[in-house]
Amino acid sequence: MKIKPWIEAMRLRTLPVSAAGVIAAAGCAAHYGSFKPLPWTICLIFAVMAQIVSNFANEYFDFRNGLDRKGRDGFRRGVTEGDITPAAMRNATFGLLAATCAVGCSLIFWGGWWLVFVGIAIALFAIAYSAGPYPLSHHGLGDIAVVIFFGIVPVIMTTYIQTGSWEMIPVTLPVSVAVGLMGANVLIVNNYRDMDEDKAVGKKTTVVIFGRKKMATDYLLNGFIALALIEYATIATLPVLWQIGMLVYINIHYLLWTQLRNGSGKQLNPLLGKTAMLMLFVSAWLLASMSFR
Repeated sequence: MKIKPWIEAMRLRTLPVSAAGVIAAAGCAAHYGSFKPLPWTICLIFAVMAQIVSNFANEYFDFRNGLDRKGRDGFRRGVTEGDITPAAMRNATFGLLAATCAVGCSLIFWGGWWLVFVGIAIALFAIAYSAGPYPLSHHGLGDIAVVIFFGIVPVIMTTYIQTGSWEMIPVTLPVSVAVGLMGANVLIVNNYRDMDEDKAVGKKTTVVIFGRKKMATDYLLNGFIALALIEYATIATLPVLWQIGMLVYINIHYLLWTQLRNGSGKQLNPLLGKTAMLMLFVSAWLLASMSFR
């Protein structure tokens, strides 16, 4: 078995999106003096595994539904190119989903049995993003789903598992929405690149529905809204010196927006990774600033 196609199917450049929410949550928990390394680490592993499940499912179901073609502008897909059999990808998807659920169940020890319902929702999202009677990514709902499941859910739930309290909401909620908006920007780059191919096969992403110009504007606005939300959550408690990190962020964000407007096709592949890494940078800044303020 070739390993490289499987590593490509994991889409390593996008994995910072799942890690970012959990890292930001570590900062939120530290803000309340409740950072707990073990449950936090389990949350991180769970989040990354869940994203890989979603990536595998996306590759398998898009192939099965005839939405992919060889030589696409996006990252190479092993099933479409013939490096991975559809059956192998299907089995890997649901096998890894089962393993992810097992990891998630261990968090019940800290958060309680009701977390089972959160886990079920995450598992359903991982598959429903690309499959089922109404795939979210095919009907303009992918961006909203990313804000919820890569921002609001991981940040709030990871913080709750560590603190055991909902008193963290005033800080954690705006941070979670900000992280989700940055995650949506990664998806915008992906769909901006693939608009022509998606339109040809009837895949209605937000870029197909609203057009590249509108979604490029959304990319820019998402970054500024994320900045405003983080400032709202932190400006009263963090020294001014720490705000340099957000100044760096918004300048880089603007530069990436100019690359989005001027790029097309495979030229946008590096931008996707840069957008994900900028999201990771902000989460790491939140962790550092809230831990050492």
